[in-house]
Amino acid sequence: MIKPINPLIKLFRVKIYTAVFLLLILLFIGVIGFKIMSNYSWVDALYMTVITITTVGFQEVHPLDDTGKIFTIFLILASVVILGYAITVITEYILSKNNFEELKQKKMQKKIDSLANHIIICGYGRNGKQAAKKLLAYKKPFVVIEKDKDIMDKFQSEMVPFVLGNANEDEILLQAGIDRADTLISALPNDADNLFVVLSARQINTNMNIISRASQETSYQKLKLAGANNVILPDRIGGDHMASLVVVPDLIEFIDNLSIVGKANINIEEISIEKLYDATKTKTIRDLDLRKKTGCTVIGYKDEAGDYIVNPEADMKLVPKSKIIVLGRPEQIQKLNSIYNID
Repeated sequence: MIKPINPLIKLFRVKIYTAVFLLLILLFIGVIGFKIMSNYSWVDALYMTVITITTVGFQEVHPLDDTGKIFTIFLILASVVILGYAITVITEYILSKNNFEELKQKKMQKKIDSLANHIIICGYGRNGKQAAKKLLAYKKPFVVIEKDKDIMDKFQSEMVPFVLGNANEDEILLQAGIDRADTLISALPNDADNLFVVLSARQINTNMNIISRASQETSYQKLKLAGANNVILPDRIGGDHMASLVVVPDLIEFIDNLSIVGKANINIEEISIEKLYDATKTKTIRDLDLRKKTGCTVIGYKDEAGDYIVNPEADMKLVPKSKIIVLGRPEQIQKLNSIYNID
């Protein structure tokens, strides 16, 4: 993906191109003027133009008549203005070049400060990138904390805001808006770092959902005790997935297709009951009639206590603070989101 050019850099490029263009025009006018008015050779005309524009004060090649002197005065005055403009632009560019990153980061920080109930991803390695890709597909606001500046410079954009720093530091977590965040995903490669991040995050925000990566199975319980709601072991999941492809290959391939994310190809959606209707009224899954309205099928139900029911009955009563899980083709999911104004 081609990164957009910074507006400030674009502005300076326009100014520099303008200054160079004006200098070339001035040089061209000077050469032609001395050639015609004073009958200089091309080399002498170029020489006279350069020493006049640069105001070095060398003697004329040949004495100038009144017309040549008036033309030289015009050339000197014009060169003072144009050279002054060119020097100003170049000086401004040199002085401001070091501030581009600071200005860009201030703009990004302003955007981060406006976020609430967002997700924070700590670490932008393989797991962090995959998490960001999924969140982008579902249009969930998130912030990435990354200590490697090269990675930040490569992937930072309007869609993927970064905070440069170590996620172990409370100041960096606060800069990412952890006190206002809904979820933190700690995807650092080192279990000790993930443990420290979970401890810090839980201390700052006691109500947020925390998901952590773990490389070693011995770290699972420690991360749970530190305050992580969920701990993911990528190696275990990978091995289990490969074995499942041997035992039930078609089923796993079908589930993989449900998990594909990208532009307009989401197949599964989780929806709060409050988004579907007034939760003070009692309704059943049949009353929602989602199959007829959108084509989606209800395949799961999560009650207010967090317990899941797979393939719930149509007569199941829906209670406040519960959720349903629906399955459908991408266009059906889009229709569902459109009808109920789900972001």
